[in-house]
Amino acid sequence: MTDNHVNTEPESMTIIAFSGDLDKLWPTMILSSTAAANGMDVTVFYTFWGLFPLVKDDVRITGYDAMTKMLAGMNAPGMKKAKLSKMEMGGMGHWMMRKVAKKNNLMPPEDLFEMAKDMGVHMWPCQMTMDLLGIEPDQMVDGLGDPVGAATALKKMANSNISLFI
Repeated sequence: MTDNHVNTEPESMTIIAFSGDLDKLWPTMILSSTAAANGMDVTVFYTFWGLFPLVKDDVRITGYDAMTKMLAGMNAPGMKKAKLSKMEMGGMGHWMMRKVAKKNNLMPPEDLFEMAKDMGVHMWPCQMTMDLLGIEPDQMVDGLGDPVGAATALKKMANSNISLFI
């Protein structure tokens, strides 16, 4: 017996971006933009430390009290300031990695992020993390989707062909 049903829905991928480390931003941006280029419906849900790269570069401190401001101070906003998760070597690791990437024609994560947005990748900030860490919507980069909660992200993952946690 043949199944004449043709699935017209695009394949989909959901990435939970939990880390703001440079060596995790690259795979998140490469995978999301590559999937979008191949016609997939892609959503990236940014939560906890993964949310800080979405803060505008010119915002130095976020937070609503001394403790959340200290956490923000330890997690510099923006993708351009992202450090490596390992081998940071007193601040040189991310500089060396970016230099090697440039030499090998790998776009920086901030450029891949813009490209992914232009390709229709849905960028969802986590509402709970924003509330928890005192990050306001106007402190975040333009072009993001509305903040959503874990239930919305889980529903999207449950209906995705591919789900990743980076």
